[in-house]
Amino acid sequence: MATALEPQVTPASSHSGSGLKWFLVIIVCLLIIIGSFIVILFLGHSNERGVSVVRMEGTMMTGDFSDIDAIGSEHVGRELRDAADDPMAKAIVLRVNSPGGTPAAAQEIIRDLEYAKTKKPVVVSMGDMATSAAYYVSAHADKIYANPDTFTAGVGVIWTFSDISSWNDREGYNISIVKSGTKKDMGSTSRPISQDERGYAQKIVNESFETFISDVTAQRMIARSDIDDGRVIRGADAVKINVVDELGNLNDAIDGAKTLAEKRG
Repeated sequence: MATALEPQVTPASSHSGSGLKWFLVIIVCLLIIIGSFIVILFLGHSNERGVSVVRMEGTMMTGDFSDIDAIGSEHVGRELRDAADDPMAKAIVLRVNSPGGTPAAAQEIIRDLEYAKTKKPVVVSMGDMATSAAYYVSAHADKIYANPDTFTAGVGVIWTFSDISSWNDREGYNISIVKSGTKKDMGSTSRPISQDERGYAQKIVNESFETFISDVTAQRMIARSDIDDGRVIRGADAVKINVVDELGNLNDAIDGAKTLAEKRG
């Protein structure tokens, strides 16, 4: 008698279910770790939450660099623009600790600061010093905070010429110059500047100063006579003549930036 063969049914492997289970466990663990990291990150910077702090410290010059003594306009400008475009940042605090620098560097940073202001409030927090070109930039912020003994203002332009020709003569050190124009070697240390060159240098300084002080007084309600002598002013006195808005440290500036952001909505 023939025996009918029945198809053998292989039960589903238990390994596939086990593998899926471990995959889900791993995904859940990863989500927990990532979530914990985000929570720690936010809690660790709770006082700056929603505020991007950009630092402008050292002598200001054009270029893309940042070191202990100097800061480049391109570096500061890029950080301002990045903060302006950051959807997580509702406001920007520019922390300034600088004696100033070149007018061109200030003007480059100001363009990027003005871009940032179209996106969100920009508040300046002054450290030890924010004078000359550093104040030029600061005047464009929505609000300025300074410490009572911060040195600020110093609104002015200076061009220094050195003359070591007497030393050259004494040491018998001779310099010969071949030039295409009468002012091509203007500023050379091998000779004093002429009266004509002095007049030309003064013209450049005056024009640069007029651009500087006109811009500052257009940005802020400051009497020109209060700052046109070029002196530095203590923060405690600067607040009295509207050179700065309030006395306070970086944390105060961050709180002020948050308030401006809330008002802007």
